Amino acid sequence: MKIADVSEFYSEQGGGVRTYVLQKLAASARLGHETIIIAPGAEDREEIRPGGKIVWVKAPVLIVDPRYHIFVGMQRAVAVLDREQPDVVEGSSPWRGGWVAARWFKKVGPGNAVKALFMHADPVAVYPQTLLGGRIGRARVDALFGWFWAYLRRLNSHFDATVVAGEWLATRFESFGMRGLRAVPMGVDRHIFHAGLRDEKLRRAMLSSCGLDEKARVLISVGRHHPEKRLNTVMEAAARANTRDKPVGLYLVGDGITRQAVERKAAALNAAGAHIHVAGQIKDRAHLAGLMASADGVLHGSASETFGIAVAEALCCGTPIIVPDAGGAADFAHADVGEIYAAGNAQDGAKAVLRLLARDGENLRRAAIARADATIGNADVHFDKLFALYQKLVDEKARAAT
Repeated sequence: MKIADVSEFYSEQGGGVRTYVLQKLAASARLGHETIIIAPGAEDREEIRPGGKIVWVKAPVLIVDPRYHIFVGMQRAVAVLDREQPDVVEGSSPWRGGWVAARWFKKVGPGNAVKALFMHADPVAVYPQTLLGGRIGRARVDALFGWFWAYLRRLNSHFDATVVAGEWLATRFESFGMRGLRAVPMGVDRHIFHAGLRDEKLRRAMLSSCGLDEKARVLISVGRHHPEKRLNTVMEAAARANTRDKPVGLYLVGDGITRQAVERKAAALNAAGAHIHVAGQIKDRAHLAGLMASADGVLHGSASETFGIAVAEALCCGTPIIVPDAGGAADFAHADVGEIYAAGNAQDGAKAVLRLLARDGENLRRAAIARADATIGNADVHFDKLFALYQKLVDEKARAAT
């Protein structure tokens, strides 16, 4: 089976999308498929990888984040599809990439290609609810964006299936009239993120970076610097939980379009007595796993993720979590492994931090590992299910054509 993924937000300097794409190529090689990643880039070029290849099509830089490029037309991406003639064409965004996949028609072979839309995010939750939800409520934001739900229904109607990473999001999209929803939960690379990585020396180094000694507590937050990650809420919650008698440090991992604003916010809070270290992006996944395992907890801000991969990775490392009450991360918020707070509310977040740090750390870590083992699959499982779904759709379309 040949799969073409019109991957609008793939970048060699990216974070989660890059990790996912590389895992997809590796799974494609393991399962004997061929996957072509079509991504906007600085120039037209191809790079052969095990499991397929990455085809960059020349496109302008995304102004708000120069690490990425953006499709401005469809011709170059369509030309790649015409040349490759895939069995499955996947649109990995609801924007230009989604429409490229929706409107392309296979020109040779029996019938049209299977078309799949993969919704890696809930666009209304990412921007409108992040900016307005705390003021007017999430339900009212959804109502105000009825025009956008109509747009998504129109796009969704062109596809044989729309894939999401959680049942909760499938239910949400269905409530707005989208059809053909298939939940294929993501997984974690359990060879990298696993129990037994906790390292007191690494924990002391994290605390030192925050200006604290080993008697203090340290939280970690992992994610790109973007408004949807609500890092202001994360930093303010950690600062409010920090006291002279019981200091709490925050180790921020990530990079992105709001990096300078994050650094300014951290500096201002540190000047007022907080202990926040902006560590930047960490590409060494094994080192990141060690950091997550060595922290006393993961403090998460995003309420718009479809799955919450950083939270899942933390649980696999045995690290307890503090998460908002919305989005994919909330699905992991079982009482035995952490605490929950009102999304976007720093004061409530601080209370959740204090509740977590007052609990027995060893019991929390044991519970996190047990919960992960029971509920979070390996990344391989996700791709096994995804490719099996695509093969089923291909076979059904072939039978219908004959």
